[in-house]
Amino acid sequence: MHLVDQRVLGIGILALLGTLVAVKRAATGSVVDRPEGNLMVQFVNAFNLFFLLVVNPLAAILLITRQFAAIDPAHVSIADPRMVIAVELTGFVTYVTGFFLMAWALLTLGRSYQLGGSAPRSGDEMVTGGPYRLVRHPMYTAALSISLGLACLVQSWVFFCVFCAYAVLVLLLIPMEEDGLRKAYGERYRAYERNTKKVVPFAY
Repeated sequence: MHLVDQRVLGIGILALLGTLVAVKRAATGSVVDRPEGNLMVQFVNAFNLFFLLVVNPLAAILLITRQFAAIDPAHVSIADPRMVIAVELTGFVTYVTGFFLMAWALLTLGRSYQLGGSAPRSGDEMVTGGPYRLVRHPMYTAALSISLGLACLVQSWVFFCVFCAYAVLVLLLIPMEEDGLRKAYGERYRAYERNTKKVVPFAY
């Protein structure tokens, strides 16, 4: 028993991805950006693009064809139907919230958008509105929410491991990115840091 029929879930995932691609194109003028910077920055951004544009669509297709559980050796089998519903409901809310948060962040940044870890360009304004009032890195929050949400929806240890790897990479990248932001915006950014959490409102 599932909260949402697997085919409907797969179609929903593809619809969310298509909407996000359209939002990014409209807000930033591009769909896929080439990762630049040092190896760490390139790896994290390539990982992010691979997860969003390959892993999510592949998961959706496997759900639509009802093949996901059959080919996933790390599928978590939960015996209690109520627990399955609880896990999937958590995943659904987390996943959808991640997509809306990422779209909101993209629309707020507009043409100031750059891939994570990139130093601000000379013409870029320091953005503190929209979701940036809640956390300093809402796009990382969104990516982690999407990753965790998908892991709950498909109940796979592989996807939980992907989420954990994502979290580690984000925690490694944030200090590098913030160093560039401090250099670009000085005391304005330091004051913003003091008043805003990194990725989790009111917590971290």
